[in-house]
Amino acid sequence: MKDITLLASVLFFQLSFSQVSGNINYRNQTQYADNNISIATPVLNENVISVKGLANVKSDQYVAIFSITQIGESAEEVNELMDKRINTSLVQIKLNKAVETYVDMISFVPVYQYNVEKKLFSKKTYNELPAGFELKKNLHIKFTNPSQLNDFISILSKNEIYDLVRVDYFSSTIENIRKELMNKAKVALQEKVKNFETILGESFTAATKNISDGYRITLPTEMYKSYEAYNSSSLALNKIANVNQVNKATTSYYQPVLDKEFDFVINPVIHEPVIQVMYEIKLTINREKEKKNEAKETNNYILVTPNGEVKNLNLLTKP
Repeated sequence: MKDITLLASVLFFQLSFSQVSGNINYRNQTQYADNNISIATPVLNENVISVKGLANVKSDQYVAIFSITQIGESAEEVNELMDKRINTSLVQIKLNKAVETYVDMISFVPVYQYNVEKKLFSKKTYNELPAGFELKKNLHIKFTNPSQLNDFISILSKNEIYDLVRVDYFSSTIENIRKELMNKAKVALQEKVKNFETILGESFTAATKNISDGYRITLPTEMYKSYEAYNSSSLALNKIANVNQVNKATTSYYQPVLDKEFDFVINPVIHEPVIQVMYEIKLTINREKEKKNEAKETNNYILVTPNGEVKNLNLLTKP
């Protein structure tokens, strides 16, 4: 019997970076991560059949985090100013339906400045003296309608709150999506097995089989890439003069995992950042045992006893 190895592509996903992502991505423009689904890798001389599925899931809940910093000359002043900014904002934010808020204390530390002590016959001495206090808090806003974020930004900016740190995405349908991916992958795997059996003209029923599978989820905050609209003069002016180049604007854009490497995709058309759930199942077929069994030949012998009885003998011949 000929040995035929079935090759299946190994799952590989390309990660990029968040649109409503927050300012955190301005400092994290070169992050990369391994997007491979973590499943067992088959050893050599084993046949592998793989099925990969992708689901694009729309978020139904969001949490935006805004950073707030306040400086004052005294502890009383800094707390009063911070509370005024936050409370004024919250009164207007809570007018929106299905909105929840939480204020997270980050730090409360004294701020120092240097006092110069002049001496006639020696170097100046700089003494560090308390100059006030710095208070940092984060405002968490949970909401269900993504268009509400524009309203929050407008309200907060009027109270000098500008730093949108990040936006987290959530979906209540993830578990159902996982089950749907698994069921679709199971059907696709069965079809692939039948197809290979038809091509080979044999069955895998007697072969030893192992199943391995795995999930991976990517969030919109992870899937943004940096982009710079850059175009400079082609003239070699630096050879004859000093050239002062203008700083080019840098932005980012949403780059989801592409669906070209998958056997099937749930909700393939997307027009907004989505949660992407990936699933892969691998069937490993070890046909060595099957080959050994097939290699054993059964020889039929007839034994005639002294009494004239005829008996059939089945003897196994070693391969």
